[in-house]
Amino acid sequence: MQSEYYKTKASVAEYIHMAKDVSGKDLIDKLKKYLPKNSTLLELGSGPGTDWKILCQTYQVVGSDFSSAFLEHLKSQNPTGIFLELDAINLETDLKFNGIYSNKVLHHLHDKELAASLKRQYEILKGGGVICHSFWKGEGTEDFKGMFVNYHNKENLREFFGDFFKILLLEPYQEFEEGDSLLLIAGKK
Repeated sequence: MQSEYYKTKASVAEYIHMAKDVSGKDLIDKLKKYLPKNSTLLELGSGPGTDWKILCQTYQVVGSDFSSAFLEHLKSQNPTGIFLELDAINLETDLKFNGIYSNKVLHHLHDKELAASLKRQYEILKGGGVICHSFWKGEGTEDFKGMFVNYHNKENLREFFGDFFKILLLEPYQEFEEGDSLLLIAGKK
């Protein structure tokens, strides 16, 4: 389910400004322990391109977003980059990857959508592949500026990911407040 928030140039500009000081560098540093250098990697929800640029320093990255406004921004800022218009649920691509990464993207999905996304991620991940996703930690759902947010905890993430992936790392971290987020890194079963 794509949030209405990301559909306009104005809201994309607002989001880019709001997230200007936020990057997944620490998350990517942890991913490097599990996914070898030069691996192919799909980033879900590349948004402003902050993490995409960091990931490109280590991996062969294909960026993606479901927002045409974000894709336009990404392509204008990174003309040599490869970016796909992908829905994080269906992931309609024939490409296969060694890794899949997202930073606070999958929490925009309802539970059934997340389950469908994980099945599809399993299908497009090569054998021995690794996924790395971050989530807001908590309970329940909320609407934040027109963005659906589905909070998660360690237990329900284990349930969601357990059918297809072996969890390698599942730990809290701080984005704004201590323990407000969860990082999950898992390998394809």
